[in-house]
Formats: sequence, C-alpha cells, structure tokens
Amino acid sequence: MDGENISRIFKKMPVIECERLILRPMRVTDAEDVYDYAKRPDLTRYLLWSPHPFLAHTKEYLKYVVKQYRAGNFYDWAIEEKESGKMIGTCGFTAIDTEHRSGELGYVINPDFHRRGYAPEAAKAVMDFGFRELHLNRIQCRFMKGNEASLKVAKKLGMTFEGYLRDYLYVKGTYRTIGFCSILRDEYDFNNE
Repeated sequence: MDGENISRIFKKMPVIECERLILRPMRVTDAEDVYDYAKRPDLTRYLLWSPHPFLAHTKEYLKYVVKQYRAGNFYDWAIEEKESGKMIGTCGFTAIDTEHRSGELGYVINPDFHRRGYAPEAAKAVMDFGFRELHLNRIQCRFMKGNEASLKVAKKLGMTFEGYLRDYLYVKGTYRTIGFCSILRDEYDFNNE
C-alpha cells in the first residue's frame, strides 16, 4: 500500500471496537483524560516525551493531533474504556514505511489502568488492522531497556524479541539502549479473534 492510500485511510480514522475498549480518533475534549496520565513522570520515564507541564499544553497538543488526522499524517488511536467512557491511553503506529510494508507499534496506558490487559487488547486490534487493512509484512515495537512491562506486552502479542541496540537514542539528556521486538505477517494468527 502506498503513502497516498495510507493517508486516505487515516484521514477518516476508523473506529475499532474491542471487547472492553473502543479505539477512536483523539479529540480536544479528551484533554483532561490525557493530562491525567501525560503529566506523570512515572509514565514518561520510558517515553521519548517529557511530562506535560499543564493542561493547556495538552490541549494544544490535541489540537495539533486533530490537524494531523485531517492531513492523514497521524496513525494513533485514543483508547477509551467502554465501562467508564474515559480515555485511558493511546495505541497506534508511530511510523509506517510503505516501501518496506512495515509499521512501528506504540502504546501508552494511564498507570491507573495498568495490569488489566488493556495494552495487549488495544495493540492486538491495531496489529490486526495493520496486517489486514494496511497489508503490512512486519510490525515492530521499540522500548527503552528497563521497561519490562512493554517487553511483556510485545511477547503477549506474539512478537519475537530481536535484541538491544546500545545507546541507540539520545533521550532527555542521556543515551538510552533500545530493545526491538517484531512479528511478521506469516507468523501472525489471523484466526485468533
């Protein structure tokens, strides 16, 4: 699938329903829910971005996201818990390489909702979308060394741990070793609904 078709798909961000979650486009009205977790240093410790300093910052970020959706340049869904209607995180593709038919999966869950299986549930739905709708051949995820929770999610998704690249990224003033996991199209269980 070429870049034009990817943009067309994401300009009208599809809604994906899971057992306990709804994956949908982010909205500016999600600002309080996003700020609730984005302000937390314990969450952003292993992320490329720093805690949001105030609610207005989160609102501006979400305005930017909405513009990127309109352009078809943003591939991240809001994760809404069906039971509460609260946005509890995001999951999607941080990058899509159309030439090599690969995507990089990313997920963030509000720590108040950890250990409920929400990250694997959302990520499985996004992986399924990537293989079925985007016809990707490879989906990978990266994580900072020490983030064992992210590695556990990747393994629950059937990904293979490929190893670490030492001092691969310079993040928040220090070099970080980055782990890689992946799953290939021919390894993915299309019947596992």
